[in-house]
Amino acid sequence: MASQEKIRNIAIIAHVDHGKTTLVDEMLKQGGIYRENQATVDRVMDSGDLERERGITILAKNTAVHYKGYKINIVDTPGHADFGGEVERILKMVNGVILLVDAAEGPMPQTRFVLQKALELGHKVIVAVNKVDKPDARVHEVMDEVLELLLDLNATDEQFNSPTVFCSGRQGTASYGPDEAGTDLTPLFETIINYIPAPTGDENAPLQLLVSSIDYNEYVGRIAIGRVEQGTIKVNQDVVICDYHDPSLRQKGKVVALYTFDGLAKVPVQSASAGEIVALSGISDITIGRTLCAPDAVEPLPFVKISDPTIEMTFAVNNSPFAGKEGKFVTSRNLRDRLERELLKDVSLHVKEQGTDAFNVAGRGEMHLSILMETMRREGFEFSVSTPRVLTKVIDGTVCEPIERMVADVPEDCMGAVIEKMGRRKGDLLGMTPMGSRYRLEFLVPSRGLFGYRSEFLTDTRGEGIMSSVLDSYAPMKGEIERRLTGSLIAFESGEACSYGLFNAQERGTLFIGPGTPVYAGMVVGICSRNEDMTVNVCKKKQLTNMRAAGSDEALRLTTPKNMSLEQCLEFLADDELLECTPKSLRIRKRELDHAARMRQVMKKRSQE
Repeated sequence: MASQEKIRNIAIIAHVDHGKTTLVDEMLKQGGIYRENQATVDRVMDSGDLERERGITILAKNTAVHYKGYKINIVDTPGHADFGGEVERILKMVNGVILLVDAAEGPMPQTRFVLQKALELGHKVIVAVNKVDKPDARVHEVMDEVLELLLDLNATDEQFNSPTVFCSGRQGTASYGPDEAGTDLTPLFETIINYIPAPTGDENAPLQLLVSSIDYNEYVGRIAIGRVEQGTIKVNQDVVICDYHDPSLRQKGKVVALYTFDGLAKVPVQSASAGEIVALSGISDITIGRTLCAPDAVEPLPFVKISDPTIEMTFAVNNSPFAGKEGKFVTSRNLRDRLERELLKDVSLHVKEQGTDAFNVAGRGEMHLSILMETMRREGFEFSVSTPRVLTKVIDGTVCEPIERMVADVPEDCMGAVIEKMGRRKGDLLGMTPMGSRYRLEFLVPSRGLFGYRSEFLTDTRGEGIMSSVLDSYAPMKGEIERRLTGSLIAFESGEACSYGLFNAQERGTLFIGPGTPVYAGMVVGICSRNEDMTVNVCKKKQLTNMRAAGSDEALRLTTPKNMSLEQCLEFLADDELLECTPKSLRIRKRELDHAARMRQVMKKRSQE
């Protein structure tokens, strides 16, 4: 058991793709976690299938390495603003943070968001400039940008004079100077041990442990993770669970199993004292933000209030003609249980029931909700979702909407297109900074102005642009923003799509389906080139007669259908459409499937206008 002076608790924070998980990999290797002949995996902390596929971290995870008799507990955090709720609560477990910055890109909006939270808690900061071996690294300019950021965020003098190390996560090297070549990560480990303080907390005081994270296991149920603030926690100990924001809560519980982190494993222990990060099981309904106390001294610890969600979608039972054919879990009860289970471990998600078979699910951003949808699909759920809507607030009698700070890195010749599109989406240009042959543009834009923009942005910048955004503030509603300049091609009847019908339909726009795809009336089968919906009959077969003209049987050339990912489908959805998610397919459909009823609604709307 490491004594308190020999423990260091740190979190690694950075913008997405700046190399956090790769650096943790190297720290694990050099911290002696693996046997010499053990096979290792890249980005070992990204343990979820979705994380490995997308190359992003979604859930914050704990690990620990040993260096010269010290135990360093490390928390790897997500870099996407949509998972900011994960980061906010993790910071309560640690005494300092490593701020990782890409040597070419510099500090990005997400860096700013997480760093601000760390500075507010008074944590010590180590700046690590990563990827110094990149050909386009601009180490000295990036250092200036980090100092400007610290000034901007009102850092204290001590935080402003934070030590800096220069790393290459992929090569596993670090050095104290930008022009020195490192050999291993010793400079980083030394800086952590010398600069980050050991946790403080009286081992002999009554127990206090704040739950900052939840893990779930099929066999033992919920596992609470947190730092022992004071006292000692033991197996089979009786505790009282209380909540800072709910003084009436006083619940008895018992610690059945206790673990500490060592490398990638949880190690069972009999007791742990102040300063150690532990995982414990045995309390079935424990949630994040609760405090475990000794029964004779019940005193809850304050917990950071997680920022409110900014967008919501309606998850409903799938009621299309193809309902129940592909999914394993299709009823409203299945959907309710699954969403409630997600609430147990995701603090920034809110769920509200709407009627008998629909739920309003609110989250931090499109990505936050789309990851949940993708996970549910893979588990065998079948459901339908509506278009994303922003959540407004009434401030001083005015309805206000969330405004995002959006930063785009674009090639010089694509700048005009991006600025023009942002103008249409009610974005205000804040600044323009040249970076070599590229420009960094900064905008304040309403959250709903960014719905559906990502794929357009990639087209406008020929795939070379990088964009990211983070919630900045709330401001009065900015008026109407037009989302889509194209309509939908809608199937007229149910059946199987045929080459002849598709050939005639492809002249009207871009198709999503190929021959042999089953369709139903009211299903969206493509994008219409005009700004209106059009009904097409893709099931139409060629009538065979005994009078044939020469050349009438020429091969029909079909264009390749457009395959859309989950995010692209969400971006494409119009207000009168739903996305049908099943384990095998994604289908866009009209809310009203009947063609005649849809026409009546259109006529009614036109007469009102």
